[in-house]
Amino acid sequence: MSSQTDLATAAEAAVAYLREHDAQHLDQLDEFLRIASISADPERDGDVRRAATWIVDELTRLGIERATTHETSGHPVVTGEWLHAGPQAPTVLVYCHYDVQPTDPLDEWVRPPFDPRHEDDRIYARGAGDDKGQLFMHLKAIEAWMQTAGRLPVNLRFLFEGDEERASEPVEEFVEAHPELLQADVCVVSDNDTFDDDGTPAIGYGLRGMAYWEVRVRGPRQDAHSGQYGGGVDNPANVLVRMLASLVDEDGRVTVPGFYDRVRDLTEDERAAYAALPFDEAAWSEEIGVRQPMTGERGYTLKERLSGRPTFDINGIWGGYTGEGPKTIIPAWAAAKISTRLVPDQDFREIQRAMTEHLQAIAPPTVSVEVKTLGGGAPALIPLDHPGMAPARRALEAG
Repeated sequence: MSSQTDLATAAEAAVAYLREHDAQHLDQLDEFLRIASISADPERDGDVRRAATWIVDELTRLGIERATTHETSGHPVVTGEWLHAGPQAPTVLVYCHYDVQPTDPLDEWVRPPFDPRHEDDRIYARGAGDDKGQLFMHLKAIEAWMQTAGRLPVNLRFLFEGDEERASEPVEEFVEAHPELLQADVCVVSDNDTFDDDGTPAIGYGLRGMAYWEVRVRGPRQDAHSGQYGGGVDNPANVLVRMLASLVDEDGRVTVPGFYDRVRDLTEDERAAYAALPFDEAAWSEEIGVRQPMTGERGYTLKERLSGRPTFDINGIWGGYTGEGPKTIIPAWAAAKISTRLVPDQDFREIQRAMTEHLQAIAPPTVSVEVKTLGGGAPALIPLDHPGMAPARRALEAG
């Protein structure tokens, strides 16, 4: 395309095409959302593969070349490319994931999670906002450009994975093994929602990392009667709760030694950018359904804590008797899944080791503790003066 004017005209035509075909595209998105691609559930492995095949078929239909599924140690990775914009045009790598979170508890869904519901300009279904909707957005943008201009304004490559919701280790292996499929000038990661319910456009220039564990505390050889053994046998559930509670102080700061050693603090410019963001704390609390936000780490605002500071969370906890009516036991074991969100320059492997060693150190001698590392990922931060940021801003401004 010979000029910015030509590019703007072509973009307007593509947008007009999308508006004209909106109903058809929504029907197609519903089809994609009905695929129960839950990566963490082995019983859904076939559905995850079906979602990957659906994407390959769609990419091929749109004219994307070498659209392929690749076997990995986990679920398939999908790649494809279109490299005909010319050597002077940038090459953009688009990343999304097509797997979704488990749907438990099912009884809290208004309707089945894989039966999309359209209401008030929203789609309610598992994966609609994380991350099938964003992936589908890219597919329809390609379709609009191909149908109106017959070509794309940039060279494109694609990396779509099916393991993001369970730590992405297979895609890390794939990236290391196949760099030739992913070479690009910039990578666009589409894996989050709009900044707020009003659809305020925003560019995420950073992403917190993660470390994840399962902790299991074992006590007596089998469940013991509390009337006979209570006061003599340490209760694994009690021990686990005490241990987990000790991992954060009353301000939400993690107490594991060395946890904050590498934390890069927010700069003055970053804090100013946070302060400038539109944010209604009461509306935010109402949206998530809490009475009010937690107090949180001293010296940082809620907006800063939500993405710029590390955190600790118990993701699940279980053990003992949870059925109807009483059963007064001392359980043989209790377990929990826990995670931390990490910021630059924390090393998730260092944090994994530190947490494991700390949990073993604080366990009383009356129980045994097993700590299993379930995954992790490094935090990322893109400089605000990166060459890809200005085009991204212009794209948002254009609509």
